[in-house]
Amino acid sequence: MRLRTAIGVGLLACAAVFAGAQEARVPDPRTLQQMAARFAPTDITADLSHLSDADRRVLAKLVEASKIVDALFLRQVWAGNDAMLADLARDQSPEGRARLHYFLINKGPWSRLDHDAPFVPGAPAKPAGANYYPEGVAKADLERWIQSLPEAERARATGFFTVIRRAGQSFTLVPYNVEYQGELARAAALLREAAQLAKEPTLKAFLAKRADAFLSNDYYESDVAWMELDGAIEPTIGPYEVYEDELFNYKAGFEAYVTVQDPVETAKLQTLAAELQDIEDHLPIDPKQRNPKIGGLAPITVVNEIYASGDGNRGVQTAAFNLPNDERVIREKGAKRVMLKNVQDAKFAKTLLPISKIVLPAAEQSAVSFDAFFTHIVVHELMHGLGPHSITVDGRKTTVRQELKDTYSALEEAKADISGLFAIQHMIDKGAMPKSLEQSLYTTYLASAFRSIRFGVNEAHGKGIAIQLNYLLDQRGFLVNADGSFTVNKDRIKEGVAGLTRDIMTIQADGNYAAAKALGEKMGVVRPPVQKALDKLQSIPVDIEPQFVTANDLLKAR
Repeated sequence: MRLRTAIGVGLLACAAVFAGAQEARVPDPRTLQQMAARFAPTDITADLSHLSDADRRVLAKLVEASKIVDALFLRQVWAGNDAMLADLARDQSPEGRARLHYFLINKGPWSRLDHDAPFVPGAPAKPAGANYYPEGVAKADLERWIQSLPEAERARATGFFTVIRRAGQSFTLVPYNVEYQGELARAAALLREAAQLAKEPTLKAFLAKRADAFLSNDYYESDVAWMELDGAIEPTIGPYEVYEDELFNYKAGFEAYVTVQDPVETAKLQTLAAELQDIEDHLPIDPKQRNPKIGGLAPITVVNEIYASGDGNRGVQTAAFNLPNDERVIREKGAKRVMLKNVQDAKFAKTLLPISKIVLPAAEQSAVSFDAFFTHIVVHELMHGLGPHSITVDGRKTTVRQELKDTYSALEEAKADISGLFAIQHMIDKGAMPKSLEQSLYTTYLASAFRSIRFGVNEAHGKGIAIQLNYLLDQRGFLVNADGSFTVNKDRIKEGVAGLTRDIMTIQADGNYAAAKALGEKMGVVRPPVQKALDKLQSIPVDIEPQFVTANDLLKAR
């Protein structure tokens, strides 16, 4: 799971910018420039002074491999992306350059902040199944075919690492190592070269095993090796998140993060890992639905990003992630939480602080703090590993992801957000976190919700935050002031947080698809008071557009 924002979504505040463009089908160059300006160009740098020359060469190889991942992900998004990118690159007109720029931000011809509206002439509607399924296939036809398969084949069909293609009048499964053979062979070769250069044993082992996985399509051993990384260089590369598969949330998109560890901040956060079982034991759900023993190896690491690509660099930038997503690894090893500190610093300064000056009353603006922002991101990632995962429905052993299907991602993001607040409050109450954090926690969360809700309810994090915001407004945990600003109701907020945590986790534990669908449809919308506040934010960037300065320096130094 990934956190692209501090906390979750709704309609875009800049919808007015795009409204006229939609009437004309595609926006003109000026409108495209306005749309792109919602992403503030930001230098992403990291201190490498403590690294050896060999380590720097490893990083350069990893950046090269990550560039291949970027191209591979383009193909996963849409079969027509490669040809369209080539056409845009040849077009040197102002329109062509503007479209190319925005295409690269979005990884395709659809504006992710504007409900995936196309901005390139000739672009079709964004396919819900991306390029994981046959073009134009009916979801019901795929479901019937999948259900007709023997159990082992059905598991592969609903698994992360296969695509489904047509075979005459039926369908067939194609593993990733066949579908993406060319790209994965090149990336594997670069990972092996990096492994040869690496001196740190766990890094060397991970790179070699992940190279093998690219060619074998078996990621288990390399996922375990990734969990055990213990050094200055912290790479994440492979197929992980299922957000791009909006048809079923089955198929994993390729992404990469090349990062270096921040040892000082990481040491501070390791103490949180010791609290996970206690938090699980106090979740506001039926005790039978709690995990009596969560996975044993659950590290938290703080890193600074050098380069990101593929699903890790499209539209709104990732602030943190919680991986792997393979239920076997989570069950046996837990999951690793990785916090991208330099990215979070940039988001807080360029978007959240300016937003808080508009959506909060003047008397409450001083309560917004980076410490609360950062802490909630950390605990959001922790909470992805807690609560229901492997469940039993009608006597069948299954998973929350498989039962909730297309509703899974938005509900899981909402769960991590809201239960993150519950967990922090629990730690404050027991003395594991300072009482002083409580004052800024909910106010920062509220301001950050408006930052995130601008991403659009078609995006998982966006719909997740809309669910939370509307629920807490209904429960009077948040109040709308006469001037249109929003405030935290200290008398009701804790009760509201616990209530939504209970409701979402119960839906997950029951594998209740109908309830998940109903919750999303009722609460995953932007209501008028929220839209009025969003309308006031049009001059504030929605997110950052990273400029990978340190990565470029590494490549130049080869």
